[in-house]
Amino acid sequence: MKTQKEGAGVPESAAFLRLMMMASPAFPVGGFAYSHGLEQAAADGLVSNGADLADWLAALLVHGAPWNDAVLLCESWRQAEGDLAPLAELAEALAGSHERHLESHSQGAAFIAAARAAGFAVPLSLPTRTAYPVAFGSVARFQGIRAIDAAAAFAQAFVSNQIQCAIRLSVLGQAEGVALLAGFECRILGLAECAAASTLDDLGGAAFQAEIAAMRHETLHSRIFRS
Repeated sequence: MKTQKEGAGVPESAAFLRLMMMASPAFPVGGFAYSHGLEQAAADGLVSNGADLADWLAALLVHGAPWNDAVLLCESWRQAEGDLAPLAELAEALAGSHERHLESHSQGAAFIAAARAAGFAVPLSLPTRTAYPVAFGSVARFQGIRAIDAAAAFAQAFVSNQIQCAIRLSVLGQAEGVALLAGFECRILGLAECAAASTLDDLGGAAFQAEIAAMRHETLHSRIFRS
């Protein structure tokens, strides 16, 4: 069984490769199945082109669930050698709708299973039923990955997945999507820097349209995503 000390002494190059693996679409967490309410926003006409998507994502990174996820990720990194259950419970309480809860916890469980399959050290106190950012941050700590780097990779993966969802929804094309992702580099790095210096007192959000879209998606008649 992996112990809490096995993440210590991981070479920097190996830690970098592990972070790339954890944030890769090839890591089987099933992120492609979730749109984080974007499908509903597209159906409502709130996001109909690349400019709309850029505004939508910019608001999410500052005021939405991605900010809270980054704060929770960094806090789970700091508490990785302690009791993670209270933090996991807090993350669960912050899921604002049924589908957001499904999105985060399904990916969290899949992430933990994949990390163990890859032979990564996993904190002993990490509940199997855990929100994705809590799982990601605590496991990252045991791979010798810095919190700021883990938060940046997590946010980058979120933005990339949102762009892929938008492409599947015919909101924009692949070339425009790549350009949009490149344009978010400074925003993602800024988010990671702020999150790494945050505490749980910094949790909070005001992305009301995104939260409402996530709730309304539960009754969307024709859909291709689970959230």
